[in-house]
Amino acid sequence: MASGKVYLIPTLLHEDVLETIPPYILDAVKNCQVFFVESEKTARRFLKKIWKEMVIDDYQWFTIHKAELEVKQHFLHLLKTGNNIGIISEAGCPGIADPGQILIEAAQQANIVVKPLVGPSSILLALMASGMNGQCFQFHGYLPIDSFERKKMIRELEADSKKRNCTQLFIETPYRNNPLTKDVLEACHDETRFCIAVDITASSETIRTKSIKKWKQEVPDIHKRLAIFLLHA
Repeated sequence: MASGKVYLIPTLLHEDVLETIPPYILDAVKNCQVFFVESEKTARRFLKKIWKEMVIDDYQWFTIHKAELEVKQHFLHLLKTGNNIGIISEAGCPGIADPGQILIEAAQQANIVVKPLVGPSSILLALMASGMNGQCFQFHGYLPIDSFERKKMIRELEADSKKRNCTQLFIETPYRNNPLTKDVLEACHDETRFCIAVDITASSETIRTKSIKKWKQEVPDIHKRLAIFLLHA
């Protein structure tokens, strides 16, 4: 029996922006028998949006969590018995700042075909619009929660950016956006450029790059909004 394939299915960054999902994603979904997802509720709602006739209960569903050994064993067994599997993140592209990466690694080690599909990625969209260096960039995920440690990390990222001409990207839990912004403005040099990208793909989207000095003159309030931050010294 031929092994199944893994389809990396992108989902929405914001619920009502279906036009960001290419039509060919539906073909991939229809090829799958099983879904491994970060959030089953979110994934089911998304798939019903793009395929209203889908009978949700006809498919097997597994929540990824942190891809414990048992989850990986189920994943590989299903593939080896001929099932095509779709991996769906909570938002954006699976495997990027996402626990699905562990399953994808297991598939690669087992010589399973992995098919990445085009869709919205806040990391790439923010970088594209920032005007910062797209030849050398690094994504760091979440910075430390403690303000002292966070400022220390921000200074290190700024110094590394200047040394390597590298764009630094990071994210934060939405309710900590404003404290993070405050720490960046306090920790960085005035000439360093800082991009704040908010609500990417939504009608409320804003992506602005300014120097630290200019941001200090008009500090934005982005409390509880989905944001990604870019820094270039």
